[in-house]
Parts: sequence; C-alpha cells; structure tokens
Amino acid sequence: MRVKTFKKSLRHNWDLYLIFLPVIIYYVVFHYVPMYGVQIAFKDFNSALGIWGSKWVGLDHITRFFNGYFIGRLIRNTLGISFYSLAVGFFTPILLAVLLNEVRHSAFKRTVQTVTYAPHFLSTVVMVGMLVAILSPNNGLINNFIKLFGGKPINFMTDPDWFKTLYVFSGVWQATGYGSIIYLAALSGISPELHESAQIDGASRLRRIWHINLPGILPTIMIMFILACGNLMSVGFEKVFLMQNAANQPASDVISTYVYRVGIQGAQYSFSAAVGLFNSIVNFIMLTVANQLSKRITETSFW
Repeated sequence: MRVKTFKKSLRHNWDLYLIFLPVIIYYVVFHYVPMYGVQIAFKDFNSALGIWGSKWVGLDHITRFFNGYFIGRLIRNTLGISFYSLAVGFFTPILLAVLLNEVRHSAFKRTVQTVTYAPHFLSTVVMVGMLVAILSPNNGLINNFIKLFGGKPINFMTDPDWFKTLYVFSGVWQATGYGSIIYLAALSGISPELHESAQIDGASRLRRIWHINLPGILPTIMIMFILACGNLMSVGFEKVFLMQNAANQPASDVISTYVYRVGIQGAQYSFSAAVGLFNSIVNFIMLTVANQLSKRITETSFW
C-alpha cells in the first residue's frame, strides 16, 4: 500500500522530487558512503595495506582513549563548554525573537534585525581576531576601560578562567540574531485572532506573550532543543583551536582538539576515528533521550 502511494506521489510530484534529488545525492556521497571507513576505528590502519588489509584490534583505541592521562580534562571541558553554551545560548534567540515580534516600528525592527544578523556572516577567523584585538592587554578596548578606572589590565586570552566565558558569549553574540529567524517564522504563524480575543478579555502584553506566543512556538523550541542536545559533545573545533594557547589549554583542550593533535598531526588515523565514533555515539544517545523526554512532556518529537 505504501509503495503504491509513493509511486502515485512520485508520478504527480516528479518535479519536486527532481529538485530534492541533489540533496539526496549530497548526503549519500558525503555522509553515507564515507561510513564505510568507520571500520578503521576498530583496526590498526596502515595506508599501505588499506582498510581491509589492516590488522583488526577491536576496542583497543577506545580503551586507550579512556585510559589516557587527559581523559578527565577532555570530557570535563567538552561537557562544560557544551552545557554552558546550551544554558546561555539556547534561550537568547527565543528572547530576541519574542521582543522583535512585539516591535511595531518597522524601520527600527529592520535595523535591529540587520545589526543582530550581521555577526553570523563573519568567519570564525575574523571573529577570533576581533576578540584578540578587543581584549588585548596593551591597547584593547576592554583593558583601556579597566586602566581608565585605575585597574590592572587582564590578559583574557591566556587566562584559563576566562576561556569558557569568552567562548560562550562570543558565540551568543554571533549566533543569536540569525538563530532568532526560525522563532520569528514560528511566531508569524500564530493567529492574530488569539491576541485580539485576549485583548478584549483585558490581557496585558506580557500575559499574551506568556500564554499565547510561547505556547505557540513551544513545538519549535522543543525541536531545536532536541537538536542542540544531539550536538552536546560536538564543541566547534575551529573556534576552540584558534582561541587555544599553551596558557589556557587546561580549560580549552576538548575532545576535537585532542583528536587533531594526537590523531591527525600524529598520523594515528584509527585512534582519531575511534574517538570520533565515540563522540557520535554519545551524541546519538543524548539525541534519543532528549527526543523521548520531549515526547512525554510536550508530545513534540522527531519520531
């Protein structure tokens, strides 16, 4: 029955499926075909022997990772940055979208949107370069203010205590505006009649936001939350790597930078593949747990 329904849909909507075909090809070629190489995580890969010819070692690489000297620091930093980012950065796009939705002056609204969307289009290299310049202990803007009020300059970029805060809040600045777009789209789908009825009943603007807007976008919020939970272990490599130095490494060394340093630079490809596979499995477990919790609490889920 399903096959007949699909054939009928394909016959009537062949042009739409044709448009979607490049996306399918992209995911098959760049995401599914490379999964063949995941088996090197369980082998002592030798490029001369190839994947099939390399010696099978089972879980040796995973065991080596968990027995490593830096395992505690790596997991602590990875989870610490991830949960910090989730706690601060997840709600700011929602707040911005709700506030923008209440703005009635179109010119002011467009200006705020332009200003808040713009940082998203900066490359990670440019953004970290801006951080270095603004936070410079010699002539940085922040330290100039500190010295103006008689304080001593702080070398933010080399202080381990500041690393997570700088990483998270620079990410919030860069992603909040662009991340609010999806919530603004969800808010635009809420019927104006609900607000009109609430106004007739004497509801204030805050009450309408709390009882109409937020429940109206709750399914979107939960879907985005599930996706965020599925990426908890995937702390962005590029930004951490660019901000990292020998002084702040105790707070900035995460799994992805460790894999690059030991696995890629050290040509230990099997080890890096094993750690990457471990990361993906943990992310999948977190995604599944978040999906089930969301399904039970809000009846919103992916499956």
